[in-house]
Amino acid sequence: MSKSSKYVRQPIVSVLGHVDHGKTSVLDYIRGSAVVSRESGAITQHIGATEVPIDVIYSICGDLLKGKKFALPGLLFIDTPGHHAFTTLRARGGSLADLAVLVVDINEGFKPQTYESIKILKQYKTPFIVAANKIDNISGWQESKDPAKVRINNQRVNVKTMFEEKLYDMIGTISEQKLNSDLYFNIADFRKTVGIIPISAKTGEGIPELLMILVGLAQRFLEDRLHIESGPGKGSVLEVKEEVGLGTTIDAIIYNGTVRSSDKIVIGTNAEPIVTSIRALLKPKPLDEIRDPRERFDNVTEVHAACGIKIASPDLEGVIPGAPIRVVGEKLEKIIEEIKSQTKIDFELDEQGIIIKADTIGSLEALIKESREKGIKVRKAEIGNVSKRDIVEAAATLDPLNKLIFAFNIKILPEAKEELTTADLTVFNEDVIYTIMENYDEWIAIKKAELERERRQDYIHPGMIRFIPEYVFRVSHPAVIGVRVLSGRIKNGMRLMKEDGKIVGSIKGIQSDNKPVEEAMQGQEVAISIDGITVGRQIKGEDILFTDIPASDAKKLREMDVLNLDERDVLNKIFEIKRKTDKFWGM
Repeated sequence: MSKSSKYVRQPIVSVLGHVDHGKTSVLDYIRGSAVVSRESGAITQHIGATEVPIDVIYSICGDLLKGKKFALPGLLFIDTPGHHAFTTLRARGGSLADLAVLVVDINEGFKPQTYESIKILKQYKTPFIVAANKIDNISGWQESKDPAKVRINNQRVNVKTMFEEKLYDMIGTISEQKLNSDLYFNIADFRKTVGIIPISAKTGEGIPELLMILVGLAQRFLEDRLHIESGPGKGSVLEVKEEVGLGTTIDAIIYNGTVRSSDKIVIGTNAEPIVTSIRALLKPKPLDEIRDPRERFDNVTEVHAACGIKIASPDLEGVIPGAPIRVVGEKLEKIIEEIKSQTKIDFELDEQGIIIKADTIGSLEALIKESREKGIKVRKAEIGNVSKRDIVEAAATLDPLNKLIFAFNIKILPEAKEELTTADLTVFNEDVIYTIMENYDEWIAIKKAELERERRQDYIHPGMIRFIPEYVFRVSHPAVIGVRVLSGRIKNGMRLMKEDGKIVGSIKGIQSDNKPVEEAMQGQEVAISIDGITVGRQIKGEDILFTDIPASDAKKLREMDVLNLDERDVLNKIFEIKRKTDKFWGM
């Protein structure tokens, strides 16, 4: 291979945002403008990415870039769903994206995937701008090709007021994420403040300014990062796909160096990295030729960073999305070790905990990180679909709070679905991490309350009642009286005792509003029937009665954390009563 030399590559720009906020529409508008412009550097279609050459950017931006010259060859936009691509495209724990555009519908504001996207951007410390999309949907908005400042000022007063209210809401929400933001033309230092560009992907308003800001930021702050080697290529797997006539292929982003069709490459898998030869480097047809369905790809001999490419090779079945790709150089062993270190999970797993499955290494790590922040233990974390074995393993765990699988952006296999119908297990299968964590918060609250109810029912619980003297419904056979539950609870079958420890009988039945109930809780007034006593003899109005608890139950209740403060107080009184006659009771 020829000696490497430095050159400037185009920045990789990831487009993130919530569903239907216009990520694809923004790219579609840029692609459409570029194809129509028919410049010498016409737009290039890549796998999972779109390259917009600098000549095309000059053409779209017009007077905005008049007299300005950039060393960048253009911009490479990632086409795959924003948050998914962002966690997939990673190098040494960081994201491969140099810049990002967060697309937000100005009328809807922040949604789950918007918050998730901001979290990812902050985690990877990636510079980004906000495209406040769909300004054309603001009632009464007048379309204009003027720069944003003029365009906003020229709107009718009520329209301008509506726009500003929506903008300030957005600035406030971004502030809650501990970030400063403002309209781009008010910003002196983009390193301290996130720029907001009002746009419409439908009319094209603001798109030239968006491109202008991106190339300006890249030229000013990323120049060193964009000077790269022309040596052996480095990249990251976007997707593993079956292609008719080609078998298993990988879609990849190459972010450094050169890949030739004659090269051998090393790729990360779930196990050991594989070393394989390239059968074909395949690039989609340019956008203005894509309408011809006879040939989907051009077979090319080499590609240079940064670009998206499809690679056909033997033995790709075990390759995982997010895995690194390296062209084999002189030090194969060193490359293999480097790839192994990048494909292993960066977190220690626990002996006990939940199972996490995800589509890529980056997604997996993001989900583990979110789980750890909530104090959730993780005992197994893997890339791939949910299998029958995962269901069996999760259901077999002893702790009911660990009978759980987080499944991000993957499928539950048919055998696993069948097993799930009879398994005591919950699976959260979502394509937004934010939603999985929200679902978990709801589930854990319900599950803990359910378990507490079950634990409480395992033991006779302390209860204290007062005999209401004006409510004597029957004197004996059985006695039926009205009582108020002062603390704890009473249930059918519980024995009752007086403050001196004498047993007065068992509760035969409980009625509330003339309907039979199983138990009565603190604060309730109910009628109870008691066998074997006569009102006026064994019990009198205003008597305080306690539930008679077996010594073993009392001991366990004192050790366990299942009683509230009032119930603990009643339990302590029961201990006092019992120990008057047996000083070792409950020990």
